[in-house]
Amino acid sequence: MTVHIPFDNSYATLPGAFYTRLDPTPVSAPNMLAWNDALATELGIAKPDAQVFAGNTVPDGAAPLAQLYAGHQFGTYNPQLGDGRAILLGEVIDTCGVRRDIQLKGSGPTPYSRMGDGRAWLGPVLREYVVSEAMHALGIPTTRALAAVATGDPVYREQGALPGAVLTRVAASHLRVGTFQIFAHRGHIDELRTLTDYATARHWPDPDGPMGLLAAVCAAQAELVAAWMSVGFIHGVMNTDNCTISGETIDYGPCAFMDAYSEGRVFSSIDQMGRYAFGNQPRIAVWNMAQLATALIQLFEDKDKAVEEATAIVHAMPGQLQAAWLRRFGAKIGLTDASAEDQPLIEDLLALMQTQGTDFTNTFAALRTDTARDQFTDRDAFDQWATRWQACNPDTDLMATTNPQIIPRNHRIEAMIEAAVADDMAPFERLMGALSQPYEVTDANLHRPPTAQEIVPATFCGT
Repeated sequence: MTVHIPFDNSYATLPGAFYTRLDPTPVSAPNMLAWNDALATELGIAKPDAQVFAGNTVPDGAAPLAQLYAGHQFGTYNPQLGDGRAILLGEVIDTCGVRRDIQLKGSGPTPYSRMGDGRAWLGPVLREYVVSEAMHALGIPTTRALAAVATGDPVYREQGALPGAVLTRVAASHLRVGTFQIFAHRGHIDELRTLTDYATARHWPDPDGPMGLLAAVCAAQAELVAAWMSVGFIHGVMNTDNCTISGETIDYGPCAFMDAYSEGRVFSSIDQMGRYAFGNQPRIAVWNMAQLATALIQLFEDKDKAVEEATAIVHAMPGQLQAAWLRRFGAKIGLTDASAEDQPLIEDLLALMQTQGTDFTNTFAALRTDTARDQFTDRDAFDQWATRWQACNPDTDLMATTNPQIIPRNHRIEAMIEAAVADDMAPFERLMGALSQPYEVTDANLHRPPTAQEIVPATFCGT
Protein backbone atom coordinates (compact mmCIF):
# COMPACT_ATOMS: atom_id res chain seq x y z
CA MET A 1 0.00 0.00 0.00
CA THR A 2 1.46 3.34 -1.00
CA VAL A 3 1.15 6.55 0.97
CA HIS A 4 0.64 10.10 -0.24
CA ILE A 5 2.48 12.79 1.68
CA PRO A 6 1.80 16.38 0.54
CA PHE A 7 5.38 17.63 0.88
CA ASP A 8 6.13 21.34 0.77
CA ASN A 9 9.85 21.50 1.55
CA SER A 10 11.72 24.65 2.56
CA TYR A 11 14.78 23.57 4.54
CA ALA A 12 16.06 21.62 1.54
CA THR A 13 16.20 24.87 -0.42
CA LEU A 14 18.81 26.31 1.95
CA PRO A 15 22.49 26.10 0.96
CA GLY A 16 24.20 22.72 1.12
CA ALA A 17 26.25 23.79 4.14
CA PHE A 18 23.21 23.12 6.32
CA TYR A 19 22.82 19.41 5.61
CA THR A 20 23.86 16.32 3.70
CA ARG A 21 21.42 14.87 1.20
CA LEU A 22 21.00 11.11 1.48
CA ASP A 23 18.30 8.47 1.54
CA PRO A 24 17.45 6.32 4.54
CA THR A 25 19.14 2.91 4.68
CA PRO A 26 16.68 0.08 3.86
CA VAL A 27 15.81 -2.59 6.40
CA SER A 28 14.96 -6.27 6.05
CA ALA A 29 11.36 -6.75 7.13
CA PRO A 30 9.34 -3.59 7.94
CA ASN A 31 6.34 -4.12 10.16
CA MET A 32 4.07 -1.30 11.33
CA LEU A 33 3.77 -1.47 15.11
CA ALA A 34 1.96 1.79 15.81
CA TRP A 35 0.26 4.40 13.68
CA ASN A 36 -1.15 7.72 14.85
CA ASP A 37 -4.38 8.16 12.92
CA ALA A 38 -5.28 11.53 14.46
CA LEU A 39 -1.90 13.04 13.68
CA ALA A 40 -1.93 11.57 10.18
CA THR A 41 -5.25 13.31 9.54
CA GLU A 42 -3.76 16.64 10.71
CA LEU A 43 -0.90 16.16 8.27
CA GLY A 44 -3.07 15.14 5.34
CA ILE A 45 -1.53 11.66 5.14
CA ALA A 46 -4.20 9.17 4.19
CA LYS A 47 -2.77 5.70 4.77
CA PRO A 48 0.25 4.15 6.49
CA ASP A 49 2.96 2.27 4.63
CA ALA A 50 5.60 0.37 6.56
CA GLN A 51 8.01 0.54 3.61
CA VAL A 52 7.99 4.35 3.66
CA PHE A 53 8.24 4.74 7.42
CA ALA A 54 11.00 2.18 7.68
CA GLY A 55 13.01 4.06 5.07
CA ASN A 56 12.82 1.43 2.33
CA THR A 57 10.82 3.61 -0.05
CA VAL A 58 11.34 7.33 -0.54
CA PRO A 59 7.92 8.87 -1.33
CA ASP A 60 7.38 11.29 -4.18
CA GLY A 61 8.16 14.87 -3.23
CA ALA A 62 10.48 13.98 -0.35
CA ALA A 63 13.88 15.66 -0.04
CA PRO A 64 15.70 13.38 2.41
CA LEU A 65 18.61 14.91 4.28
CA ALA A 66 20.55 14.82 7.54
CA GLN A 67 20.82 18.16 9.30
CA LEU A 68 24.10 19.63 10.55
CA TYR A 69 24.45 21.15 14.02
CA ALA A 70 26.80 21.33 17.00
CA GLY A 71 26.09 21.76 20.69
CA HIS A 72 27.15 21.85 24.30
CA GLN A 73 26.84 18.40 25.81
CA PHE A 74 26.85 18.52 29.62
CA GLY A 75 28.48 21.92 29.38
CA THR A 76 31.28 20.93 26.99
CA TYR A 77 31.16 22.19 23.42
CA ASN A 78 31.18 19.57 20.68
CA PRO A 79 32.05 21.37 17.42
CA GLN A 80 30.11 19.00 15.17
CA LEU A 81 27.15 16.77 15.87
CA GLY A 82 24.28 16.53 13.40
CA ASP A 83 21.67 13.90 12.64
CA GLY A 84 23.64 10.76 13.31
CA ARG A 85 20.67 8.42 13.03
CA ALA A 86 17.88 10.51 11.55
CA ILE A 87 16.74 11.59 8.11
CA LEU A 88 14.40 14.51 7.50
CA LEU A 89 12.06 13.28 4.76
CA GLY A 90 10.56 16.71 4.22
CA GLU A 91 7.88 19.11 5.40
CA VAL A 92 4.12 19.38 5.11
CA ILE A 93 1.64 22.17 5.76
CA ASP A 94 -0.91 20.71 8.17
CA THR A 95 -4.64 21.34 8.24
CA CYS A 96 -4.09 24.36 10.52
CA GLY A 97 -1.62 25.91 8.09
CA VAL A 98 1.42 25.08 10.23
CA ARG A 99 4.62 23.85 8.57
CA ARG A 100 5.89 20.63 10.16
CA ASP A 101 8.87 18.34 9.65
CA ILE A 102 8.54 14.60 9.08
CA GLN A 103 11.68 12.81 10.21
CA LEU A 104 12.71 9.17 10.39
CA LYS A 105 14.69 8.41 13.56
CA GLY A 106 16.80 5.26 13.54
CA SER A 107 16.97 5.24 9.74
CA GLY A 108 20.64 4.36 9.30
CA PRO A 109 24.08 5.97 9.41
CA THR A 110 24.84 9.45 8.10
CA PRO A 111 28.08 11.44 7.76
CA TYR A 112 27.34 12.72 11.29
CA SER A 113 27.02 9.32 12.96
CA ARG A 114 30.36 9.57 14.80
CA MET A 115 31.06 5.84 14.44
CA GLY A 116 27.50 4.92 15.49
CA ASP A 117 25.30 2.47 13.62
CA GLY A 118 22.57 5.02 12.91
CA ARG A 119 19.93 2.69 14.23
CA ALA A 120 17.51 2.63 17.15
CA TRP A 121 16.25 -0.32 19.08
CA LEU A 122 12.61 -0.90 19.88
CA GLY A 123 12.70 0.28 23.51
CA PRO A 124 13.70 3.94 22.98
CA VAL A 125 11.42 4.18 19.93
CA LEU A 126 8.36 3.13 21.92
CA ARG A 127 9.41 5.24 24.91
CA GLU A 128 9.58 8.36 22.74
CA TYR A 129 6.30 7.46 21.07
CA VAL A 130 4.50 7.08 24.40
CA VAL A 131 6.05 10.01 26.25
CA SER A 132 5.81 12.53 23.40
CA GLU A 133 2.15 11.70 22.82
CA ALA A 134 1.50 11.89 26.57
CA MET A 135 3.07 15.36 26.60
CA HIS A 136 0.84 16.39 23.72
CA ALA A 137 -2.24 15.19 25.61
CA LEU A 138 -1.08 17.27 28.59
CA GLY A 139 -0.98 20.34 26.35
CA ILE A 140 2.79 20.79 26.53
CA PRO A 141 4.60 21.78 23.31
CA THR A 142 6.32 18.71 21.93
CA THR A 143 7.40 16.79 18.91
CA ARG A 144 4.89 14.08 17.99
CA ALA A 145 5.04 10.43 17.04
CA LEU A 146 3.43 9.43 13.76
CA ALA A 147 4.60 5.83 13.40
CA ALA A 148 6.76 3.12 14.91
CA VAL A 149 8.02 0.43 12.57
CA ALA A 150 9.91 -2.74 13.46
CA THR A 151 12.79 -3.30 11.03
CA GLY A 152 13.33 -7.04 11.32
CA ASP A 153 17.04 -6.34 11.90
CA PRO A 154 18.94 -6.65 15.19
CA VAL A 155 20.60 -3.65 16.83
CA TYR A 156 23.60 -4.27 19.04
CA ARG A 157 23.95 -2.46 22.34
CA GLU A 158 25.54 -3.24 25.69
CA GLN A 159 22.71 -5.68 26.40
CA GLY A 160 23.48 -7.62 23.21
CA ALA A 161 21.23 -8.02 20.17
CA LEU A 162 17.96 -6.09 20.39
CA PRO A 163 15.07 -5.68 17.94
CA GLY A 164 15.49 -2.66 15.66
CA ALA A 165 12.84 -0.02 15.01
CA VAL A 166 12.32 3.34 13.32
CA LEU A 167 10.30 6.21 14.77
CA THR A 168 8.59 8.75 12.52
CA ARG A 169 8.81 12.05 14.37
CA VAL A 170 6.84 15.19 13.54
CA ALA A 171 8.09 18.60 14.69
CA ALA A 172 7.46 22.27 14.09
CA SER A 173 11.07 22.06 12.96
CA HIS A 174 14.30 20.42 14.03
CA LEU A 175 16.17 23.71 14.38
CA ARG A 176 18.18 23.74 17.58
CA VAL A 177 20.41 26.13 19.49
CA GLY A 178 23.23 23.94 18.23
CA THR A 179 22.25 24.70 14.62
CA PHE A 180 23.18 28.32 15.26
CA GLN A 181 26.25 27.45 17.28
CA ILE A 182 28.02 25.54 14.55
CA PHE A 183 28.01 28.42 12.07
CA ALA A 184 28.88 31.02 14.71
CA HIS A 185 31.75 28.89 16.01
CA ARG A 186 33.10 28.39 12.49
CA GLY A 187 32.79 32.08 11.68
CA HIS A 188 30.40 31.35 8.81
CA ILE A 189 28.42 34.57 9.18
CA ASP A 190 26.58 34.38 5.86
CA GLU A 191 25.19 30.95 6.78
CA LEU A 192 24.37 32.16 10.30
CA ARG A 193 22.42 35.10 8.87
CA THR A 194 20.59 32.83 6.41
CA LEU A 195 19.66 30.50 9.26
CA THR A 196 18.49 33.36 11.47
CA ASP A 197 16.28 34.76 8.73
CA TYR A 198 14.88 31.32 8.00
CA ALA A 199 14.15 30.50 11.64
CA THR A 200 12.55 33.87 12.25
CA ALA A 201 10.28 33.59 9.22
CA ARG A 202 9.32 30.02 10.07
CA HIS A 203 8.69 30.33 13.80
CA TRP A 204 8.64 33.89 15.02
CA PRO A 205 7.71 36.23 12.13
CA ASP A 206 6.89 39.18 14.41
CA PRO A 207 10.31 39.78 16.07
CA ASP A 208 12.55 42.41 14.56
CA GLY A 209 15.99 41.01 13.83
CA PRO A 210 18.20 38.54 15.70
CA MET A 211 17.54 40.06 19.13
CA GLY A 212 13.82 39.76 18.53
CA LEU A 213 14.36 36.09 17.70
CA LEU A 214 16.38 35.63 20.89
CA ALA A 215 13.65 37.24 23.00
CA ALA A 216 10.96 35.05 21.42
CA VAL A 217 12.91 31.82 21.97
CA CYS A 218 13.73 32.79 25.57
CA ALA A 219 10.05 33.38 26.30
CA ALA A 220 9.04 30.09 24.69
CA GLN A 221 11.66 28.10 26.57
CA ALA A 222 10.66 29.71 29.86
CA GLU A 223 7.06 28.62 29.35
CA LEU A 224 8.16 25.15 28.24
CA VAL A 225 10.36 24.40 31.25
CA ALA A 226 7.71 25.67 33.67
CA ALA A 227 5.22 23.33 31.97
CA TRP A 228 7.63 20.40 32.35
CA MET A 229 8.05 21.06 36.04
CA SER A 230 4.31 21.36 36.63
CA VAL A 231 3.88 17.71 35.65
CA GLY A 232 7.08 16.43 37.27
CA PHE A 233 8.92 15.89 34.00
CA ILE A 234 12.70 15.63 33.85
CA HIS A 235 14.15 15.94 30.35
CA GLY A 236 17.41 14.33 31.37
CA VAL A 237 19.68 15.70 28.66
CA MET A 238 19.15 19.43 28.16
CA ASN A 239 22.16 19.87 25.89
CA THR A 240 21.98 22.79 23.46
CA ASP A 241 21.53 20.37 20.57
CA ASN A 242 18.34 19.21 22.33
CA CYS A 243 16.96 22.74 22.76
CA THR A 244 14.59 23.83 20.00
CA ILE A 245 14.08 27.25 18.48
CA SER A 246 10.35 26.48 18.19
CA GLY A 247 9.91 25.95 21.94
CA GLU A 248 8.92 22.29 21.57
CA THR A 249 10.18 19.43 23.72
CA ILE A 250 12.52 17.27 21.65
CA ASP A 251 14.69 14.17 22.03
CA TYR A 252 13.09 11.95 24.66
CA GLY A 253 16.19 9.97 25.58
CA PRO A 254 16.80 9.39 29.31
CA CYS A 255 13.68 11.35 30.26
CA ALA A 256 11.32 10.49 33.09
CA PHE A 257 8.35 11.64 35.12
CA MET A 258 8.95 11.70 38.86
CA ASP A 259 7.10 9.39 41.19
CA ALA A 260 8.10 10.60 44.68
CA TYR A 261 8.86 14.32 44.64
CA SER A 262 12.47 15.42 44.94
CA GLU A 263 13.97 18.72 43.81
CA GLY A 264 17.28 17.00 43.05
CA ARG A 265 15.85 13.97 41.26
CA VAL A 266 17.95 12.60 38.40
CA PHE A 267 17.06 9.59 36.27
CA SER A 268 19.51 9.81 33.39
CA SER A 269 22.24 7.22 33.75
CA ILE A 270 24.72 9.57 32.05
CA ASP A 271 24.02 12.59 34.29
CA GLN A 272 26.48 11.65 36.98
CA MET A 273 26.73 15.16 38.48
CA GLY A 274 23.03 16.03 38.42
CA ARG A 275 23.45 18.86 35.94
CA TYR A 276 19.97 18.23 34.53
CA ALA A 277 18.20 17.36 37.79
CA PHE A 278 14.55 18.34 38.12
CA GLY A 279 15.21 21.54 40.05
CA ASN A 280 18.12 22.59 37.83
CA GLN A 281 16.07 22.75 34.65
CA PRO A 282 15.25 26.48 34.84
CA ARG A 283 18.91 27.38 35.36
CA ILE A 284 19.99 25.21 32.44
CA ALA A 285 17.33 26.74 30.18
CA VAL A 286 18.81 30.18 30.85
CA TRP A 287 22.33 28.82 30.24
CA ASN A 288 21.21 27.39 26.91
CA MET A 289 19.72 30.71 25.87
CA ALA A 290 22.99 32.41 26.73
CA GLN A 291 24.65 30.12 24.19
CA LEU A 292 22.09 31.11 21.56
CA ALA A 293 22.75 34.75 22.40
CA THR A 294 26.50 34.22 22.01
CA ALA A 295 25.91 32.84 18.52
CA LEU A 296 23.54 35.60 17.42
CA ILE A 297 25.88 38.35 18.61
CA GLN A 298 28.23 37.36 15.80
CA LEU A 299 25.78 38.89 13.32
CA PHE A 300 26.37 42.44 14.58
CA GLU A 301 29.14 44.85 13.70
CA ASP A 302 28.69 46.70 16.99
CA LYS A 303 29.46 43.80 19.30
CA ASP A 304 29.36 45.87 22.50
CA LYS A 305 25.82 47.05 21.81
CA ALA A 306 24.75 43.53 20.80
CA VAL A 307 26.20 42.09 24.01
CA GLU A 308 24.30 44.68 26.04
CA GLU A 309 21.01 43.90 24.31
CA ALA A 310 21.46 40.13 24.48
CA THR A 311 22.49 40.26 28.13
CA ALA A 312 19.34 42.17 29.02
CA ILE A 313 17.18 39.61 27.22
CA VAL A 314 18.84 36.61 28.84
CA HIS A 315 18.89 38.24 32.28
CA ALA A 316 15.14 38.76 32.00
CA MET A 317 14.55 35.05 31.53
CA PRO A 318 14.73 33.95 35.20
CA GLY A 319 11.88 36.35 35.91
CA GLN A 320 9.90 34.88 33.00
CA LEU A 321 10.55 31.38 34.30
CA GLN A 322 9.50 32.29 37.81
CA ALA A 323 6.30 33.95 36.59
CA ALA A 324 5.43 30.91 34.45
CA TRP A 325 6.26 28.54 37.33
CA LEU A 326 4.11 30.53 39.76
CA ARG A 327 1.20 30.61 37.34
CA ARG A 328 1.40 26.86 36.68
CA PHE A 329 1.87 25.74 40.27
CA GLY A 330 -0.64 28.28 41.53
CA ALA A 331 -3.22 26.74 39.22
CA LYS A 332 -2.31 23.27 40.52
CA ILE A 333 -3.49 24.30 43.98
CA GLY A 334 -6.50 26.13 42.60
CA LEU A 335 -5.25 29.74 42.59
CA THR A 336 -6.43 31.50 39.45
CA ASP A 337 -4.17 34.53 39.84
CA ALA A 338 -1.26 33.38 41.97
CA SER A 339 0.96 36.23 43.12
CA ALA A 340 4.35 36.44 44.80
CA GLU A 341 2.55 36.34 48.16
CA ASP A 342 1.27 32.86 47.28
CA GLN A 343 4.70 31.46 46.49
CA PRO A 344 5.52 30.43 50.10
CA LEU A 345 2.31 28.40 50.21
CA ILE A 346 3.34 26.46 47.10
CA GLU A 347 6.94 26.05 48.25
CA ASP A 348 5.86 24.84 51.68
CA LEU A 349 3.73 22.12 50.11
CA LEU A 350 6.61 21.00 47.91
CA ALA A 351 8.98 20.99 50.89
CA LEU A 352 6.52 18.85 52.83
CA MET A 353 6.19 16.50 49.87
CA GLN A 354 9.95 16.17 49.58
CA THR A 355 10.43 15.52 53.29
CA GLN A 356 7.81 12.80 53.28
CA GLY A 357 8.50 11.40 49.83
CA THR A 358 4.95 11.73 48.58
CA ASP A 359 4.01 10.97 45.00
CA PHE A 360 4.09 14.17 42.91
CA THR A 361 1.23 13.38 40.53
CA ASN A 362 -1.10 11.70 43.02
CA THR A 363 -0.63 14.32 45.74
CA PHE A 364 -1.68 17.18 43.50
CA ALA A 365 -4.51 15.14 41.98
CA ALA A 366 -5.81 14.27 45.46
CA LEU A 367 -6.03 17.90 46.58
CA ARG A 368 -9.46 18.10 44.95
CA THR A 369 -10.75 15.41 47.33
CA ASP A 370 -10.55 14.74 51.04
CA THR A 371 -7.90 12.05 50.45
CA ALA A 372 -4.87 14.30 49.99
CA ARG A 373 -3.77 13.95 53.61
CA ASP A 374 -3.54 10.19 53.07
CA GLN A 375 -0.52 10.82 50.84
CA PHE A 376 1.42 12.00 53.90
CA THR A 377 2.80 10.10 56.87
CA ASP A 378 2.76 13.28 58.99
CA ARG A 379 -0.86 14.17 58.49
CA ASP A 380 -0.83 16.87 61.13
CA ALA A 381 1.81 18.74 59.13
CA PHE A 382 -0.36 18.49 56.02
CA ASP A 383 -3.43 19.63 57.94
CA GLN A 384 -1.59 22.75 59.08
CA TRP A 385 -0.69 23.54 55.48
CA ALA A 386 -4.20 22.73 54.27
CA THR A 387 -5.73 25.22 56.73
CA ARG A 388 -3.70 28.01 55.16
CA TRP A 389 -4.55 26.75 51.67
CA GLN A 390 -8.30 26.49 52.24
CA ALA A 391 -8.31 30.10 53.39
CA CYS A 392 -7.44 30.99 49.76
CA ASN A 393 -10.72 29.47 48.50
CA PRO A 394 -9.09 27.19 45.91
CA ASP A 395 -10.93 26.56 42.64
CA THR A 396 -11.38 22.80 42.37
CA ASP A 397 -12.59 23.05 38.77
CA LEU A 398 -9.30 24.71 37.83
CA MET A 399 -7.38 21.97 39.63
CA ALA A 400 -9.20 19.34 37.59
CA THR A 401 -7.63 20.76 34.43
CA THR A 402 -4.11 21.29 35.78
CA ASN A 403 -3.42 18.09 37.72
CA PRO A 404 -3.22 14.94 35.61
CA GLN A 405 -4.45 11.69 37.06
CA ILE A 406 -2.09 9.61 34.95
CA ILE A 407 1.42 10.07 33.59
CA PRO A 408 3.71 7.66 31.68
CA ARG A 409 5.35 6.20 34.76
CA ASN A 410 8.77 4.65 34.34
CA HIS A 411 7.82 1.19 35.53
CA ARG A 412 4.86 1.07 33.14
CA ILE A 413 7.05 2.11 30.24
CA GLU A 414 9.62 -0.55 31.06
CA ALA A 415 6.92 -3.22 31.34
CA MET A 416 5.45 -2.07 28.03
CA ILE A 417 8.85 -2.31 26.33
CA GLU A 418 9.50 -5.76 27.77
CA ALA A 419 6.17 -6.96 26.42
CA ALA A 420 6.77 -5.39 23.00
CA VAL A 421 10.13 -7.14 22.70
CA ALA A 422 8.17 -10.37 23.21
CA ASP A 423 5.79 -9.32 20.38
CA ASP A 424 3.00 -8.26 22.73
CA MET A 425 1.81 -4.74 21.92
CA ALA A 426 -1.25 -4.90 24.19
CA PRO A 427 0.43 -3.04 27.10
CA PHE A 428 1.48 -0.32 24.65
CA GLU A 429 -2.07 0.09 23.39
CA ARG A 430 -3.45 0.08 26.93
CA LEU A 431 -0.98 2.73 28.06
CA MET A 432 -1.59 4.92 25.02
CA GLY A 433 -5.34 4.75 25.56
CA ALA A 434 -5.11 5.85 29.18
CA LEU A 435 -2.56 8.60 28.53
CA SER A 436 -4.75 10.14 25.86
CA GLN A 437 -7.10 11.21 28.69
CA PRO A 438 -4.62 12.27 31.37
CA TYR A 439 -7.13 14.11 33.57
CA GLU A 440 -9.38 11.08 34.02
CA VAL A 441 -8.86 7.80 35.85
CA THR A 442 -9.72 5.38 33.06
CA ASP A 443 -7.44 2.61 34.33
CA ALA A 444 -6.92 2.53 38.09
CA ASN A 445 -3.95 0.17 37.90
CA LEU A 446 -2.02 2.52 35.60
CA HIS A 447 -2.81 5.35 37.99
CA ARG A 448 -0.91 3.93 40.96
CA PRO A 449 2.77 4.65 41.68
CA PRO A 450 5.33 1.82 41.61
CA THR A 451 5.85 -0.55 44.47
CA ALA A 452 9.32 -0.71 45.98
CA GLN A 453 10.12 -3.60 43.67
CA GLU A 454 8.88 -1.75 40.57
CA ILE A 455 10.85 1.48 40.98
CA VAL A 456 13.02 2.31 37.97
CA PRO A 457 16.04 4.18 39.39
CA ALA A 458 17.69 5.15 36.09
CA THR A 459 16.81 5.70 32.43
CA PHE A 460 18.99 5.24 29.38
CA CYS A 461 19.31 6.99 26.03
CA GLY A 462 19.50 3.82 23.96
CA THR A 463 21.91 5.10 21.29
